[in-house]
Amino acid sequence: MATAADWWDDRVDGVPRIPVGEWVEEANDWITEHLGDALGWFSDRVDSIVTDLIDLLTAPEPLVMAAVFALLAWLARDWKLGIGTFLGMALIISMEQWDNAMNTLALIVVAALICLLIGIPLGIMAARWDGFSSAIRPILDLMQTMPAMFWLIPAVVLFSIGIPAGIVATIIFALPPGVRLTELGIRQVDAEVVEAGHAFGATPRQILREVQLPLAMPTVMAGVNQVIMLALSMAVMAGFVGAGGLGGEVIAAITQIQIGLGFEAGFSVVILAIFLDRVTAAAGNTSPGRGRIRELYGRVGGRRTERDTEDVAEGAAEREGAPV
Repeated sequence: MATAADWWDDRVDGVPRIPVGEWVEEANDWITEHLGDALGWFSDRVDSIVTDLIDLLTAPEPLVMAAVFALLAWLARDWKLGIGTFLGMALIISMEQWDNAMNTLALIVVAALICLLIGIPLGIMAARWDGFSSAIRPILDLMQTMPAMFWLIPAVVLFSIGIPAGIVATIIFALPPGVRLTELGIRQVDAEVVEAGHAFGATPRQILREVQLPLAMPTVMAGVNQVIMLALSMAVMAGFVGAGGLGGEVIAAITQIQIGLGFEAGFSVVILAIFLDRVTAAAGNTSPGRGRIRELYGRVGGRRTERDTEDVAEGAAEREGAPV
């Protein structure tokens, strides 16, 4: 280990050189030596989950899955997004990029779910304890502002080339917005509403579950949207470490100078991004809490929602000439 005298002798333009890179390499060696079994277990589980999800997405006929995605878009927003989704998915099929698109979608879904399982509890803790918020903020800054390509290096060193390395790099890059926007959403809840909950004898857990999270849901969903978008961008770069999917096609197009293949893979990424963005944004812009579930249930089951009932009442009042 280098001593203080060694640092002083090893100077750069008069400034003692701080061996940050060597410390990082030593930390990486320690993790590999002492946590190798745990990393292997995690790698096997992630690889299995992603492979099963890919099999699930590619088992039906592509047009059937395109119709399923269109149905999801219609439920989340409206029929126009449903039709646009079906046409976009049909275009991916016609460009022979369907299997690659489903590989990328499976990778995004798994990475985003892990991000949310970690990020939302961390965001709740950060909203409740200022000290914890101050402690994790520099770490989130590091994760979010470090060049995205860098995270592929430790991921490959720890997990070798393949899907697990791409998943880990994607999680590191996409996690911060989930934490930040969950904390922001809970902190923005009106303090008087929280005080009213305390006045009625609600426990902190009840206030979190029944008051703060429902009111913060639009902001939390904005965080979910950002996590998915960042996961998509990183999943494409994960093609450099053998994660496959559309990222692998883009890398192949770059190395082989095939502009046509690159455009088809890139355009498929754009279609996936628009679909995921519009669906998650629509989920965050509607009524918070269980209201959205009731609305979707009413739309599927043919029941009238509160908005439908209000529209009917307004129409009847207009026909009778009464003020609305």
